[in-house]
Amino acid sequence: MGAVAESLPGRFPVFPLRGAVLLPGGNLPLNIFEPRYLAMVRDAMRTDRVIGMIQPKREGDRSPAPELFRTGCVGRITNLEETSDGRYLITLTGVCRFDVAEELDGGTMYRQVAGDYARWRSDLQQPGPPDAMKAPLLDALKGYFERQGIETDWDAIRVAPLAGLVTSLCMICPFGPDEKQALLEADDPVRQTELLIAVMRMDAMAETKPSTVRH
Repeated sequence: MGAVAESLPGRFPVFPLRGAVLLPGGNLPLNIFEPRYLAMVRDAMRTDRVIGMIQPKREGDRSPAPELFRTGCVGRITNLEETSDGRYLITLTGVCRFDVAEELDGGTMYRQVAGDYARWRSDLQQPGPPDAMKAPLLDALKGYFERQGIETDWDAIRVAPLAGLVTSLCMICPFGPDEKQALLEADDPVRQTELLIAVMRMDAMAETKPSTVRH
């Protein structure tokens, strides 16, 4: 992690988006169309290609600078396509989680923060969850997908590496923003997998289908 951590900027732009999280090793596609975030992408491409994903805390906060959660994840732009109508279609690949040390006045339309990586230095070093956790994960996933009406390729899921599967499910499943934030902030892969299983089981046992926004 040392060389990687040293290559990460101490300050970087953030893209506040409630209901969307990025995890280390995950790939997040984004459709960028607001002028301030088009400028953010252009500036990132001219420098280190790094953008931090972070969630606003409160639902429906339409203020110019909504309060943010303390923790997010920086990603590097690994793919960019410009559309004929001026949008950017980008892919952010997660590198390392961060805590917001302070928000900066960078003189830009988009927000910038100073990031603290100290709590997350193990993101690229620690092993994934043990293979023994895959069976209970698949059991919980089956009930969750049945309840959500999601069809999937079970053969592909069974052979998928567990660490990548957990990362993908945390990012793409239509959990609520607070649940996604809890998964993002899980201390290690074992705790993250345990929490993912618990969230899916709670949803599968609920009497009424929760109202969630799909991303």
